[in-house]
Amino acid sequence: MRVAIVHDWLTGMRGGEAVLEALLDLHPDAEIFTLLHVPGSVSSAIESRPIHTSFLQRVPGVSSRYRYLLPFFPRAIEGLDLAGFDLVLSSSHCVAKGVRLPADSRHICYCHTPMRYVWDQYEAYFGPGRAPWAVRAAMRRVAPRLRAWDVRTAARVHRFVANSRHVAGRIERCFGRDATVVHPPVDLDRFTPGAERDDFYLVLGAPAPYKRTDLAIEACARLGRPLALAGYSTGKGAGSARHFRRLPANVQLLGHLSDLDVAHTLGRARALLLPGVEDFGIAVVEALASGTPVIALGDGGVLDTVRPLGGDPSLGPATGVFFTEPTPEALMNAILRFEAHAFDRDALVASARPFGRDRFLAEMRGVEQEVLQAG
Repeated sequence: MRVAIVHDWLTGMRGGEAVLEALLDLHPDAEIFTLLHVPGSVSSAIESRPIHTSFLQRVPGVSSRYRYLLPFFPRAIEGLDLAGFDLVLSSSHCVAKGVRLPADSRHICYCHTPMRYVWDQYEAYFGPGRAPWAVRAAMRRVAPRLRAWDVRTAARVHRFVANSRHVAGRIERCFGRDATVVHPPVDLDRFTPGAERDDFYLVLGAPAPYKRTDLAIEACARLGRPLALAGYSTGKGAGSARHFRRLPANVQLLGHLSDLDVAHTLGRARALLLPGVEDFGIAVVEALASGTPVIALGDGGVLDTVRPLGGDPSLGPATGVFFTEPTPEALMNAILRFEAHAFDRDALVASARPFGRDRFLAEMRGVEQEVLQAG
């Protein structure tokens, strides 16, 4: 059986690329198809496979400007030639699930989310003040076409797999399709509780409007609590903190951390702050594996991973605190509730164990067998 794995783009290592690595472990001879590839930007496990790219790869300067080519993504993904492949696995948060299939092949889409910037997060990306006026004007014309294409090409998928119950609900709302939930793999062995805790709260992850880091900054500033931002740089390029304007004195920028530094920082933080709605939130599981509680907006993927203070005691000890409104005041109250409670470190670590890599591989094998037998 020949297997093709379709991934939106290969420009860096994030949660989606961790899923891609695991899918490659399932199929040692699989080939990768993607819109574009920046050599050296992803792991050796990915770079060692045959990588086929779309016509976008030939666009000058595409590695730093590919997001501006969003209107061309559907045509580019449909132009990939998958002739001769029996099983297609797409790892999709944008357009990968819309790839054209060879005759008699089967397609399983591991959906990180439907395109959030044209569906429920449109205003977070292209609302007033979120993007230049020219971009907002263009997206008013482009977004409806992308949504129509997204719905139409969902019929090319034989089975949707969602990374959380939250994303499964989004798939049902956007595409009218059911989805099997298989939580993404987390490399739990990298994380252990630190010997000592430092007095700072942590926001971890690549910058994006929906993450609402501004809420964490304001809440910690008003409470006078130290806050560290990991993943935000001090420069002017992508991933910088420039759009926060003047950062308070209590905020420290840690820049882009290595895997070792991420584990070390999570093991020392007082708590991980998650002010926005995450599709799943791998950093949440990494924090729990580090013995670090989570303070999060009670929506999205955290509903699958965190047992909130005040929740059902039969599920086990609390591993975090939820707040219900995306406001600085609500987050401030959650931080104060957190500080008044002692969390069980062993319970935090134990709550992360169901999200390991072996569990992901076993569940995805089961999905593949069902789809192939049905075909």
